[in-house]
Amino acid sequence: MNIGVLALQGAFIEHIHILRRLGVEAVEVRTAKELHNIDGLIIPGGESTTMLKLARHYHLVKPIQQMAKEGKPIMGTCAGMILLAKTITESDMQTLGLMDIEARRNAFGRQVDSFETDLAVPAIGREKFHAVFIRAPYIEHVGNGVETLAQLDDGTVVAVRQNNLLALAFHPELGRDSRLHEYFVHMVKEAKKP
Repeated sequence: MNIGVLALQGAFIEHIHILRRLGVEAVEVRTAKELHNIDGLIIPGGESTTMLKLARHYHLVKPIQQMAKEGKPIMGTCAGMILLAKTITESDMQTLGLMDIEARRNAFGRQVDSFETDLAVPAIGREKFHAVFIRAPYIEHVGNGVETLAQLDDGTVVAVRQNNLLALAFHPELGRDSRLHEYFVHMVKEAKKP
């Protein structure tokens, strides 16, 4: 099993380290050809506008969309979640448009408004997950067929799953808890079953 991490910009190396700690073959992805050899893809946090420009420049948009159509799991974290969203609040940004969610960019404010909190994520167990939010988005609207996995205390949706797609508003790669990566690895294993 190979899991790729989109390595155009952003916090991709931290995802690679966690996957390798879990015993998974993890590779950096920068070209459409490299997408053919992987079973799942992580789109990391970073700067969403820059990531989209680079994805278009390197002709990655259609191959990633095709990957999702084929049922290969894709996880987007922070900016990666923005790229997966069908629509962005108060923006005409052309995303990958894969998940039936509406996301708001920099929803909590600027860099100085970044924060950490413990989230209940029942899909990964009873112990709360320590989540790091850095210039984070959140989900304003969840469409049909989208399962909410985690919310802040005020009800703000920050983690969702839609079939083979997983989107997180925070950075799971910046903590010691690997359970969300394990959850994604399980999604990839399930998708590979005949």
